[in-house]
Amino acid sequence: MNDPAPSQDAFESALAARTAPLHTGSKSTRVLGVLALVLLVSLLAFALVITPPEVSQRDSFRLLYLHVPSAIVSLYVAFAITLVGSIIYLRKQSVFWDLLAGAAAEVGVLFLGITLVTGMLWGKPTWGVYWQWDPRLTSTAVSFVLYAGYLAVRKLDMDPVVRSRRAAVLGIVSFLNLIIVRYSVQWWRGLHQGQTFDVADTQMDGVMLFTALLGVITMHVVFAWLVIHRFRVAWLEHQADEAGLDVALRERRAEGANV
Repeated sequence: MNDPAPSQDAFESALAARTAPLHTGSKSTRVLGVLALVLLVSLLAFALVITPPEVSQRDSFRLLYLHVPSAIVSLYVAFAITLVGSIIYLRKQSVFWDLLAGAAAEVGVLFLGITLVTGMLWGKPTWGVYWQWDPRLTSTAVSFVLYAGYLAVRKLDMDPVVRSRRAAVLGIVSFLNLIIVRYSVQWWRGLHQGQTFDVADTQMDGVMLFTALLGVITMHVVFAWLVIHRFRVAWLEHQADEAGLDVALRERRAEGANV
């Protein structure tokens, strides 16, 4: 009776036979990473040094050059990708869209955490406290919890297809709360101000408006760089899981043939 090949060797052979890259970097992501770094340094220079303080809020207003762009990227870009990816996965069972939805949600939760922290730091000198149960703040915190729960579902130890389906449903349901976040300052009267940045807002001078737009562009580029890498890591993990399944099936068949 012939001994089956060692599991480690079989796993490495199965993984090598697949077309997944061995790393998450590429020429395009390196260029994107350099661009993100340059934009971040530029944003810090403009937000902290070049741009003058706001008339009423003074230097505390500088936090909003990070706070608002982070909110835009997380609430209106990252979680929108999660929504689209979840819908397509439920319709077509596409692994690509499932992994993309998860990658966008993970980076989106990071940016939403930055939004909440910078908002609290801004709230202390403005409101006198770090936190108020304001409609905008509360609904944003609820979104953070919902998408953190979405990520937790994706880590559950269960059948991958069932897990992805449950996560996709939660990704769709969680997006509904973003409607409340978006219109909370209009539906209810609270401490949170309305739309902070508006291209047509004549009260914001040229340098302040430029810094605001620079912040939005910077956060989008950083988000894209992070999502690409996180997606590639998820894809490699998926390929490794598939390779492990292939090895398990081969060894089970070998055991059956040798009985």
